[in-house]
Amino acid sequence: MTTDCWRMGFHIMPPTGWLNDPNGLCQFHGIYHVFHQYSPDWPAPGAPRGWGHATSRDLIHWEHHGMAIRPDTPDEAQGSYSGCAVRVGTGADEHLRFYYTGNVKEPGDFDYIHTGRRAAQLLIESPDGFELGEKRVLLRNEDYPANCTLHVRDPKVWVDADGTWWMLLGARDVDDCGMVLVLSSADGIAWTVVREIYPCAPFGFMWECPDRIELDGHVYLSCCPQGMAAFPWASGMRDVAGYFPLPEGADLSTFDQAIPAESFRLWDHGFDFYAPQTFTDEQGRTLLIGWMGMPEAPYESAPDNLSWCHCLTVPRVLTRQADGVIAQAPAPELDGLHEQEEALVANDTSVLSGHRHDLVIEGIDDPFSLTLDDELEIVFEDGSLTLRFTARGTASIGAGRTERSCAVENLSDVRVLVDSSAVEVFANGGRIVFATRWFPCADTCIVRLVGSTPSARAWRMGDGMRGTYA
Repeated sequence: MTTDCWRMGFHIMPPTGWLNDPNGLCQFHGIYHVFHQYSPDWPAPGAPRGWGHATSRDLIHWEHHGMAIRPDTPDEAQGSYSGCAVRVGTGADEHLRFYYTGNVKEPGDFDYIHTGRRAAQLLIESPDGFELGEKRVLLRNEDYPANCTLHVRDPKVWVDADGTWWMLLGARDVDDCGMVLVLSSADGIAWTVVREIYPCAPFGFMWECPDRIELDGHVYLSCCPQGMAAFPWASGMRDVAGYFPLPEGADLSTFDQAIPAESFRLWDHGFDFYAPQTFTDEQGRTLLIGWMGMPEAPYESAPDNLSWCHCLTVPRVLTRQADGVIAQAPAPELDGLHEQEEALVANDTSVLSGHRHDLVIEGIDDPFSLTLDDELEIVFEDGSLTLRFTARGTASIGAGRTERSCAVENLSDVRVLVDSSAVEVFANGGRIVFATRWFPCADTCIVRLVGSTPSARAWRMGDGMRGTYA
């Protein structure tokens, strides 16, 4: 067996090297652009970290263009960190702006929280998403409020209907409380901090990757709080990703209250999900893509001998439910990779070829369990939906992952995307999602389905990623 069996067919992954946070997500003149944190020379010590670039016209067939933004100026010497894309202008003048954080660590005996770090916000303009203009520094540490530490990063920028520009920055204050800075601008160049958004109770020491999401006129703040291991629902993880619904009629440009910490909801209950970013495509859909990895995980991200590490989730279409929950569903374009349908039999075992499949089970009447290769279980019992690497499994397939659960009153449907070394589970119409990496070694995928269901279907999936590494 070679590690080629773990290359994916419909999850964005690098041809070689390290991938993490999605950046600069947008669709421009029909082309989807997905940038991401990228170190092509990984695992070499000190491998430069910048932006990689992948494009697609259909969200399923991707081409990777290598390193797009490199840390090649003094204001980003230790990395061109995360940021966003904004469409600007109209007609022949329409173009893209990329906002991102330049990271610098000064040599010396510093803690890099209060001393020794620089975090600049940079801008690059592009006529098409490929050709990049000169870099401009817009903000440096002295432009942030005095109560900020040197951890300020990850700009998310949007423009209001009246032409006012807004920026969110994730931050850590001097009392080690996570927060979000809100800045405004008349032109997207000169920025002023107008307010700080805090939780009503301590909620992590740093908030990364802030995002503004608007669905059906309702606004949400998405972010990645760090320092969350003490919360039972965080499963012992330091870092989590989720969202806060804002009150009816509120927007981040005017919101001046403490945000209720108890309203926070995880985006994903699995082992491998962080740093999500959203964008609105030319169909008007809000799409989310996350990193299928974690900053500091107690399990392995890359088994030995891999020449690449990590991947992104599939694009997920977001919809607001009546109770305010955001449902996530795989972009329907993924159905275009369906090849032959394969047998999936309830209360029996099915053997599917390879490990690239779309499994859809509907009309579930509990109890329910779905087991892959006798090693990864999805189980609904006693008011919980659980994703579990079983004791029967080999120690390496989960690479240290064990079990994750989410409380749920009932289970109506489950969709499971299996893609070589990535699994995403969508339950109850996407109200509950689990993402995990796994590293199976078998040539076939053995599926055991237990439960009452009128519809259980499986499709072999094609390879839309070959253009990234062929």
